[in-house]
Amino acid sequence: MSTYSASKAVALPPSAARPLSVPPSFLANGTGVVASFAWVAAGLSCLWWEDLGDWSRTHDLAIAAFVIAAIILAATLGTKWLGRFGAGLQARTPWLLALGLSLTLWELATAKFAWLPLPFFPPPQAIVEVYTDDLPKLLDSVSASVKLQLGGYAIGAAAGFLTGVAIGWSRSVGYWVHPLLRFIGPLPATAWLPFAFFTFPSSWSASTFLIALATGFPVTVLTWSGVASVSNAYYDVARTLGAKPSFLVLKVAIPAALPHVFVGLFMGLGASFAVLVVAEMIGVKAGLGWYLQWAQGWAAYANMYAALIVMSLLCSGAITLLFWTRDRLLVWQKGVVKW
Repeated sequence: MSTYSASKAVALPPSAARPLSVPPSFLANGTGVVASFAWVAAGLSCLWWEDLGDWSRTHDLAIAAFVIAAIILAATLGTKWLGRFGAGLQARTPWLLALGLSLTLWELATAKFAWLPLPFFPPPQAIVEVYTDDLPKLLDSVSASVKLQLGGYAIGAAAGFLTGVAIGWSRSVGYWVHPLLRFIGPLPATAWLPFAFFTFPSSWSASTFLIALATGFPVTVLTWSGVASVSNAYYDVARTLGAKPSFLVLKVAIPAALPHVFVGLFMGLGASFAVLVVAEMIGVKAGLGWYLQWAQGWAAYANMYAALIVMSLLCSGAITLLFWTRDRLLVWQKGVVKW
C-alpha cells in the first residue's frame, strides 16, 4: 500500500469504519411484534378450518390465543413504561414466538388435517378440555402426588444429609456405613419394590420409603464429599480460636459443604420424581402416576398428556424453589466464581 492510500485510510471518519448495527431494543421489539403475529396465526388456525373431531374448546382456545397476542403486542410497544416486566418480556420474546408457531403447527397437524394420527396425538383443545372438564380428579391427583413427594423427599434429604455429615466427619462411622452405601446406593430404588410392599403396612408408606431411598443416596454422597473436602486450614483457624468439635461441625464443615449438598438435593429431586410415578402406578390409589395409568387404560391420551404437563410444571416449580433457597443460603458465593 502506498503512503497516499495509507494516509487516506487513516483519515476516514470513525463512522465510516464501523459497520451499521441495529439497536438491541429494536430487535427485541421486532421479535415481540412477530411473536404477537404468531399467536394471532394460532388463533386463526383454530377458526379458519373445521375440526376433524368433536372438541368443544376450539373457540375458547382461539380467544385465548388472541388475548395472548394482544398482551404481547401491548407489552412490547410499552416496554419502557413496564420496567422489570418489560425487560423480562424482551428476554422471552424468542420463546413466545416459538410457542406461538408450535401451537399453530400442532393445531394444523392434529385437529385440522390429521397429519399426526388421532387419538394418539390429541389437539391442544383436547388438552384444554381435560383441564376444564376433568379438573376435580386432576387436582385430587396433584394433591396426593405433592403430599407423597414432599414426605418422601423430606425424609430422604434429611437422612442423607445427616448420614453424609457423619461419614465425612467421623472415620469410624464411615468405616461401617461406607460399605453399606456402596452396596445399596447404586441399585435403583424401583428394584426395592417387592421388599417395600412386603415390609411396609401400606402402599403409601412403601412409596414414601422408595422416594426417600432415591433421594437419600445422592444427598448422602454429595454431602459426604463436601464435608470431606473442607480445607484443614479452616479447622486449624477455628481450633486456634478455641472452637469445640460441635462448632467445627455446625459452623465450619456444614456451611462449607452446602454447595455440594445442594447438588445432591437437585439430583435427588429428579430421582424422586421418577420413583414417584412408578410407585403410584403400582400401589397407590391416587396421584398423577395413578392418573396416568387410569388414562392409559381408557385410551384417554389427552388426559395422559395433560397429566404429563402438570407433572413437568410441578418438577420445574420444585427446581425453581430449590434454586431460590440455594441463592438465599449461599448468597456469600456471589462474586466468588468468575465466568
